[in-house]
Amino acid sequence: MTTVTFADLGIAEPLCRTLADQNYIHPTPIQAQSIPALLEGRDLLGLAQTGTGKTAAFALPILQKLTADRAKAGPKEARAVILAPTRELAMQISKSFETYGKGSRLRQAVVFGGVNQFRQVRAMSGGVDILVATPGRLLDLMNQKHVNLGRTSILVLDEADRMLDMGFVRDVRKIIAAMPKQRHSLLFSATMPKSIEHLADEILNDPVRVEVTPEVVTVDRIDQRVMHVDGKRKRELLAKLLEDTDLSRVIVFTRTKHCANRVSEQLEKSGVPSEAIHGNKSQGARQRALDNFRNGKARILVATDIAARGIDVTGITHVINYELPNEPESYVHRIGRTARAGKSGIALSFCDSAERAHLKSIERLTKRALTPVDTTEWLGEQIVVPAGEPVAPKRQGRNGGGPRNDGGNRNQPGKQRRFGGKPGGGQARGNGPRGDRKQGGQKQSRRQSAGA
Repeated sequence: MTTVTFADLGIAEPLCRTLADQNYIHPTPIQAQSIPALLEGRDLLGLAQTGTGKTAAFALPILQKLTADRAKAGPKEARAVILAPTRELAMQISKSFETYGKGSRLRQAVVFGGVNQFRQVRAMSGGVDILVATPGRLLDLMNQKHVNLGRTSILVLDEADRMLDMGFVRDVRKIIAAMPKQRHSLLFSATMPKSIEHLADEILNDPVRVEVTPEVVTVDRIDQRVMHVDGKRKRELLAKLLEDTDLSRVIVFTRTKHCANRVSEQLEKSGVPSEAIHGNKSQGARQRALDNFRNGKARILVATDIAARGIDVTGITHVINYELPNEPESYVHRIGRTARAGKSGIALSFCDSAERAHLKSIERLTKRALTPVDTTEWLGEQIVVPAGEPVAPKRQGRNGGGPRNDGGNRNQPGKQRRFGGKPGGGQARGNGPRGDRKQGGQKQSRRQSAGA
């Protein structure tokens, strides 16, 4: 945070009053760097993750500019268009505009797929000042002549890397082609692959570049551990971990939609209330899943990275990376959900042999090695991975005497504890779940889930 105020950045007094009512006094680094340039009308390329305050960084200058010029949108027109990759993020951005623009009398609409378009068409019929949209639904409405972007003067692409990952690049280019070439353009992205560089070159004119360091600082408050496991046994390991009731509100991340469904279904069969959320779910199904997770009806939320964008749920006790993400920045974003508002948290990552390169990338980004956990307690075997050398699973136990590798001494010091209790601990007496070791006779499904 900075000691500069929003007024110092040039934000008008009515907006500053609204911000003060919301207890927003000092801008975040990305806001402090972006707002002055945007008020001057400069195009902007922003490298920042969710949680840095980037929505306010573009929303406040847009609200101020639209309020000041007093122009009106014609029927089906939008003066400013903000594109977001997911419905949840679009709704969150729209809510932010409503909050910051309270009393401005600016009209806005939010359009996204997965719901009937009738209300969205009606909202656009008279024109709006601010339109927040997902690319697919917006292009559908444009093709049906329900939206006209011929006089749009402001364009924002938020989380552009995710939009490209989801295959929206053609839709985005078609949408941009329908806008005037003379416009104010902003692009925000958490990462800067070549595809984003090319897109930025296409749509931005001499942009100001603003870069905020990834939220690696959040990592310091999180107890991070890795469990090396055969891919075929990931669901078995997950089920056994969740027998510990201290894992009371958990987000399980997968890479694929199919894997999210399979994991959630398996948990339900095991008697663990869970919900899955991903891009193939309808808006109604997503909202029900989130509501069930927030109110405690579902203990576990199984999510893909893209579907989880824009979701804000408090009180997450643990994050489990069932599959490691391809991009290390996504790992930081995932685990940060269990360390909100200055709290600490616990993050467990499953890693099979095919994911070890992803693990190395994560450790390079976070500048720390994840603490390895002996999985003997849960699976009866441990996969030991010396630096740079993959090793086959090592069976534990002596003369058939069970999975303990300590000769049965439950009080041997230095063993990993279960993952409840105060985050950051990591050590406890013995290696058992405090007297609730009763897994020996339970059969767990070992079918490999898709993508595991």
